[in-house]
Amino acid sequence: MDKIKAIHMGPAKCAVDLGDGSERGEYVNQDYILHKLGRPHRAVNLMYCYYPLDKEWPGRISEVMKDANVSFQWDYPYDDYFPYGGGIGGNTEGEPFNFMRDIRKHGQDVILTLTIDPNVSDEHLIKIAEELKTFGRIQMRINHEATGNWFSFTKRTTYQGVADFYVRFHKIIKEHAPNVSTILCIGGIEDLSKTEIEMEKEFSEAVKVTDIWSVDKYMALHWGWPYDVAEEGGTSFGRSAVSEIYEKTKRSYLRFKEICGGQEKPMVMSEFNADGDVTGPFEQAEMVQKFCDMLKADKDIWLNGFTFYQFRDRGRLGLEIEDPNNPDVGIEQPEMQTYKEIIHDDFFYPEIEETGNIQLPAKLRWGGSEDAEGIAIPLHFEKNPVFCEVTFDEEVNLMMEINGKWFYKSPKAKTIDLMSAFYEKPLDGAADLTLKIFAPPATGENDPSQGDDWQTNYYSTLNKLPDIRIRFAPPALSKD
Repeated sequence: MDKIKAIHMGPAKCAVDLGDGSERGEYVNQDYILHKLGRPHRAVNLMYCYYPLDKEWPGRISEVMKDANVSFQWDYPYDDYFPYGGGIGGNTEGEPFNFMRDIRKHGQDVILTLTIDPNVSDEHLIKIAEELKTFGRIQMRINHEATGNWFSFTKRTTYQGVADFYVRFHKIIKEHAPNVSTILCIGGIEDLSKTEIEMEKEFSEAVKVTDIWSVDKYMALHWGWPYDVAEEGGTSFGRSAVSEIYEKTKRSYLRFKEICGGQEKPMVMSEFNADGDVTGPFEQAEMVQKFCDMLKADKDIWLNGFTFYQFRDRGRLGLEIEDPNNPDVGIEQPEMQTYKEIIHDDFFYPEIEETGNIQLPAKLRWGGSEDAEGIAIPLHFEKNPVFCEVTFDEEVNLMMEINGKWFYKSPKAKTIDLMSAFYEKPLDGAADLTLKIFAPPATGENDPSQGDDWQTNYYSTLNKLPDIRIRFAPPALSKD
């Protein structure tokens, strides 16, 4: 090994985020997702609700009212997301906090989608903001799809009330948890013959104060799921041309920018996919690929990122379909391979650059998935290896990359087998590679004792390099 290098991980041209769990599917652990996809995402989106003034709270409404006569997903008194376990009267020991910790340990930021009763007091909102202070550069999507009419929060006040609530909560977050960025998710441009976004008058102030602009756009969607089947001639589903969705989303960004007097903010698609119920599994993958090809071909770099909805789904909006016999098992769809190719494309991949030499002990900084400082260890391979593994003496929490594939090492794990990096991409001869190492927070939370910047940065020290075992032949040679 030559001298180790200091490296910095920064943003991709267009980031990829992933939805993990919703009203349509359960949370899937990050170890499984990492092994399936081969790289972490910029962020993982969790979907929760907070309706503490309702008599059914804090139960999940579809379970509390499992015998109710419901014919549409959103016909319950409040939204059928997992209940947010924090807030007044709650705690941070269960959901979503355990999943947030899992996400951050694995080198990803958190997007928390939260639908909230707009009638709750400031005390509720302050409590939520305080609970998010230790989770680094978290993004919070408050009352998403706010110009729609299906979520419970839109039925409890006017649309102006929904917009005013967003502004109120945003200001509380900025005061109590400045590490949190807010996402405003509204309809945007829904009609290409018009220049204004949906409900522009009501939501203009929210567009101006938010940190991030967003729209949810499905190129095909079966909104009647799971209460009917999408068949030809039905009215509970729809499909758009990929180019139409692309144009509406880009036009939404440009109009948001105009409302803010030319100020630029990050623009994301917080839910993006085509529904296999409508397209079938093969065209579903083709539509996602076509949209991403249009992004790469566009001379303008205007989309900050998109969140693929979602990893595992009980319907056909996932990279996997949940096995109806066992919810812990996923059935991979054709879209999975397409998506893997997309997220490993340089356009959607974080930029990692060498910044100089570094000596041990090395202080590693984790600011988030778009701002992290790690080390790179140069390695020479004579040919494709038979064994490649690393063994650590220290109890450190690490994310590692070699040959385009990422690996997680928990503090208690000692040896990590890196050979799967050479299964899909075997070396065809001698090669010089680097083992890149970053150190996300071991508990998934930042440490207030680490300094003034603790809310946005987490620091770890690597005192010793791992023992690296690379072999190019098996220990017992073939006798055939």
